[in-house]
Amino acid sequence: MARVSLFVGGIRPLPGSGRPTGIYKLPASGPLELGINGFTTDQQADLRVHGGPEKAVHLYPTAHYARLAARFPEIASQLVPGSLGENLATPDLDEDSVRVGDIWRLGSARLQVCQPRSPCWKIDERFATDGMAQFIAEQRLNGWYWRVVTPGTVAPGEPLLLEEAASAMTLGEALRLCQTHRPPLAELDHLATTPGIASHWRQKIVQRTDWLRRHPDTPAPAPLGFHVKPPQP
Repeated sequence: MARVSLFVGGIRPLPGSGRPTGIYKLPASGPLELGINGFTTDQQADLRVHGGPEKAVHLYPTAHYARLAARFPEIASQLVPGSLGENLATPDLDEDSVRVGDIWRLGSARLQVCQPRSPCWKIDERFATDGMAQFIAEQRLNGWYWRVVTPGTVAPGEPLLLEEAASAMTLGEALRLCQTHRPPLAELDHLATTPGIASHWRQKIVQRTDWLRRHPDTPAPAPLGFHVKPPQP
């Protein structure tokens, strides 16, 4: 069982570029309806990389905020649950506590762990602090996305309960594997075929595995773990 806080929000401009973002969340004050694309009162600005069935709900472990505050003390007071755009925050779980494919119950809804969050340049701009997204990726402080297996209603104060435990890698093990310079290909194959894994993450793993097989003697750094800022349109 895990204690959770709930957060939802609308779309606002970032303070620097003015680009729209859904990273600003507020605590939920009452019951929320959760559908296959997420909480009905929650919004995402860039649907190419946020939201949708395999990024429906984002959980961020509360313990990670202490690590972030130690690394970025100038903004420590701003680093509180909900400030990284998560829908769920908990002090009871982290990436080593959940497995890819786990199914959990929250209220009357059922959620499945399907992929890590890839931190985005918008985190840096939201806090006016360069290097946060890169630090989160390098230290594997990602949090994760859930797909909604069964829509339902969720109320503040309801616990998150493990319903069906997967036999796959933990999310932490998967992140460490993906950061390895030349990971064992059999382990990448195993991760890519894990029941419940998000299709886009599976595709990226398969593409990397294929490249590593075709280029056994070529230096192959681990893929970039965060989204860099694109040019201003």
